[in-house]
Amino acid sequence: MEEMMCYIPKTLEEALEIKSRHDVIVLAGGSDLMVSNKRTLGLAPKFDKPVMIVRNLPELRGIYINEEGECCIGAGCTSAQIAESTLCPWHLRQAASRMGAVALRNSATIAGNIANASPKGDTPGPLYMLDARVKLSSVSGSREILVSDFIVKFRTIDLRPDEMITEVIVPLSEDDFDYVFWHKVGTRKANAISKITLSQAIKFNADGTVKDYRVAATATGAKTNRSRDVESIIIGKRLSPELIEDVIKGFDDVISPRAMPEFRREATRRMIRRFLNVADTHPEGKVIDTYDGYYVVGQPEPRVL
Repeated sequence: MEEMMCYIPKTLEEALEIKSRHDVIVLAGGSDLMVSNKRTLGLAPKFDKPVMIVRNLPELRGIYINEEGECCIGAGCTSAQIAESTLCPWHLRQAASRMGAVALRNSATIAGNIANASPKGDTPGPLYMLDARVKLSSVSGSREILVSDFIVKFRTIDLRPDEMITEVIVPLSEDDFDYVFWHKVGTRKANAISKITLSQAIKFNADGTVKDYRVAATATGAKTNRSRDVESIIIGKRLSPELIEDVIKGFDDVISPRAMPEFRREATRRMIRRFLNVADTHPEGKVIDTYDGYYVVGQPEPRVL
């Protein structure tokens, strides 16, 4: 029988103390770690380091609004909890609600989805777009860093040996924008790895010019893609077909899909174009629909529901 060293702290303080003294793998939901360390059928996963289980730490489980009006999500909150919480921004709830199957959503945590640093992760897209930060804690204190900076590249994160992700802080929500959009392209609406997800949001000035515009895409490169330079193309200007095409061209140059590149590029172009064209008509509803179907190259634009 193989043995594995396992720590089960009862408090966050104890967990941080263990992390400061031992090189451990932090495990909460385990939906990514159990897969990445799996072995053949019938054998338990094998980890190359001791494991510290933090799933039941109450300090990592809450969702609340802080004094600055930001949504603070405990690192151990599951996708199911995020999807059901009206405190969480709309984009994040959408992404969490379409992640995997029900069983996975009840175990996968937001910290794990970020720390996995997969370009196909569901939550990084909305988190990039909304300028979310991760709070990294250790026995010597804590620091905050943008999620987009924390994920350095494919499977690489800016986490020091003695640190843990303890909170995700989202400063913006759908209330900060006039129109929002989130769409997942996949074989199914849920229980499927994303072929693409696209998050968008826009706010207009009183004179009809664009005050703020955000767009972020997953599964379109080595990490989630967002470009402030591309977004700035339409800031302070009135939307026009020419400007919209400039945004599409700019974002097309940013993404670098390796698999099915033309499919991913074309689907992204069509979603950006549709969102901006519809937003420019200033419809009554805040959410610009995400359709029942999925984009297929060569097919006409999906109908408006």
